[in-house]
Amino acid sequence: MDLASIGKAVLLALVEGATEFIPVSSTGHQLLVGHFIGFHSPNNTFEVLIQLGAILAILAVYFHRLIAIAKACPHDPQARRFVLGILVAFLPAAIIGGLFSKLIKAYLFNPWIVCATLVAGGLVLLVIDDTDLKVRKRDVYDFSLPMDLKIGIFQCLAMIPGVSRSGATIVGAMLMGADKRSATEFSFYLAMPTMAGAFAKDLLDNYKYLSSNDVGLIVIGFIVSFISALFVVRVLLDYVSRHGFWLFAWWRIIVGALGFAGLIIFG
Repeated sequence: MDLASIGKAVLLALVEGATEFIPVSSTGHQLLVGHFIGFHSPNNTFEVLIQLGAILAILAVYFHRLIAIAKACPHDPQARRFVLGILVAFLPAAIIGGLFSKLIKAYLFNPWIVCATLVAGGLVLLVIDDTDLKVRKRDVYDFSLPMDLKIGIFQCLAMIPGVSRSGATIVGAMLMGADKRSATEFSFYLAMPTMAGAFAKDLLDNYKYLSSNDVGLIVIGFIVSFISALFVVRVLLDYVSRHGFWLFAWWRIIVGALGFAGLIIFG
């Protein structure tokens, strides 16, 4: 584990934590950055396993809310329905990811697809941000189970790298009547089981291929992604409520265009 490898791991972990919960695709950014700096992990395991840092960041920020929900579940039907809704929304990704994750990694994890989906997703965000969608839901507790399931189906689009899990779920929720803040908050809650499931599956599939150097880099990546994700989660809800998604849309388009240029020039 040399200094160059550590530096690359730190850079990728900063990218993971900074982009995991904003609608720009953390996996897409990691694949692009990894391609251009020459970082390669077995079966892209590093990129998935350092998500544990981002998972713990959102658990830290939402700790008191999660405890309150857990305490309310035995006597509060609304709390039980909310937890059930998150599980229902998680189900499509759990099924499709469990069945097809290896095929997805084999055929879709390449920088050309990432650049194309970054640009396309940016254009979608610009359209959504400029469309006067009718708001019917302003609280995640008011989402219905069919709505939760549809948001979960939207989340499956993010298995294509560059689409963005948070972007797909936020757009899906807004198309079904959620305001920006509640759509973003629901995306945070849904991230917990989704990312934990992806982490567990990838670890189970690939732990035997990891060397001691890989484990050391993953630990470093986990710590860095936790710190950077903690900052993003604390500020994102308020930012989105006030400013919308135009900044993230143009970010995606510019990064995708620069990625295309880099691939054409440098390969």
